[in-house]
Amino acid sequence: MKQTFIYIFMFLSIISQTSCEDQLNALPTQSKVEGNVIVDQASAEIALNGVYYRFASGGESQDEPAILWAIYHELTSPILTGYFTYAFGGSPLEETFYPTDNNILNTWSNAYSLINAANGVIEQMEALSSTLFTGNRKAEIIAEAKLMRAYGHYNLLRYFCRFDDTESEYGALIRDEFVTTNNIAKSRSDVKSTYTFILEDLEEAIKNAPLENKNIYGNQWIAKAMKARVLILRGEGTDYTDVVTITTDIIDNGPYELEEHVEDIFNTKGLTSKEVMLGIQPLANQTARYGTYWQEYNSMAMYTAMPSFMSLIENDPRKDWMLIAQKRYNDPTLTDYGIVKGISGNKKEESIAIRLTEMYLLKAEAIVLSGGKLEDAKNLLKTVSGHAGITDFSVIDAITNRDELRLEIYKETVKNLIFEDGIEWTAMTRLPLEEILKIKPAIKEYNYTILPIPATEFEKNPTIGSQNPGYSKI
Repeated sequence: MKQTFIYIFMFLSIISQTSCEDQLNALPTQSKVEGNVIVDQASAEIALNGVYYRFASGGESQDEPAILWAIYHELTSPILTGYFTYAFGGSPLEETFYPTDNNILNTWSNAYSLINAANGVIEQMEALSSTLFTGNRKAEIIAEAKLMRAYGHYNLLRYFCRFDDTESEYGALIRDEFVTTNNIAKSRSDVKSTYTFILEDLEEAIKNAPLENKNIYGNQWIAKAMKARVLILRGEGTDYTDVVTITTDIIDNGPYELEEHVEDIFNTKGLTSKEVMLGIQPLANQTARYGTYWQEYNSMAMYTAMPSFMSLIENDPRKDWMLIAQKRYNDPTLTDYGIVKGISGNKKEESIAIRLTEMYLLKAEAIVLSGGKLEDAKNLLKTVSGHAGITDFSVIDAITNRDELRLEIYKETVKNLIFEDGIEWTAMTRLPLEEILKIKPAIKEYNYTILPIPATEFEKNPTIGSQNPGYSKI
């Protein structure tokens, strides 16, 4: 594994050195990197590892190489939804959204960094002969790179695009070629085109990615899971019934199993759990994830629960292992609750991008939204809740209203999947606006259910087009 990451760093230093001033997508420092970096299967595998390194948000912590997934994928969403706050002064994301906010800028630039790395692999791979590769490996590598490109564009879709309106002009800035200083200028696409592009990449991955792979890499099942995520966002035509079909296939036929006790995933098993579909493996000896959540020198939580999350988790058995009480730093007479989900066990540096529980919850939500039987959705909800330690299902059993059941599924989604891959924000913004405003009144209006494009993008790429409604370009 150590040797693999040495290769990754070598590859990254060749094709994707990052300029700190360029927040677009980590442009190279010299044009010759578009040359023959990938010449055979061995160099292609190294290049693909570089893409996965970008997916994992590889970078530095305390001047040491580290995986920074927690910063880019785990923290912004709980703050946006109003469930957690920065313990030492709060965050502007709790009220409204500012183009200069680092969390927004990081989410934007991290997605394009991944997309650009994937495009570099795709372009070079397509020019090579299949005879240089064993079996179907050329097609697999391209498919895995397209899966990662789809993930990058999906992140842009769910955070920065008017994803719930396919007639909207506010889609993603689609990058389908490796970006150099010569081709930065490009306009954003509409929402319909954004969905089309992402789904085409996912179809390729479903067809040609490996059927089996180590769970820190992509495969056909991951591509199907991503397709379910995308379709439930779009919610048109047969999308909801398609989500039911896809998730049923994953649940019934995939190589994954629900963990008997979900706590075990985060405290003892980590990526060895059969429930983990796609995980993030840390570098050796790093402490970056723990340091993101806790100040090591005084053991103070960096982020603490807001009343909205405390009321959600109050009578739930998960509270005992997800949260820990501490005295407030500026008022020891008050008590705050820091997050210890996955931070207190021996797997505290490992992260999870997709696990099987999400497929159960997506299926339950899609059943409700497609007009399916409420009892089927209830059974799925009770299954995942049971694995989380819930034994009293009287609230679920008593529900007769479709909207009420959908909201109960949302609540379980938050409690089960918070601090994993931004699922809580994405699930909340799928709800009707009146429900969103009950969860987070500070959002105030429809426009603020998506984020602004960072101001730096308009400086680097003036041709991108309009800012999202309700926000300024500066």
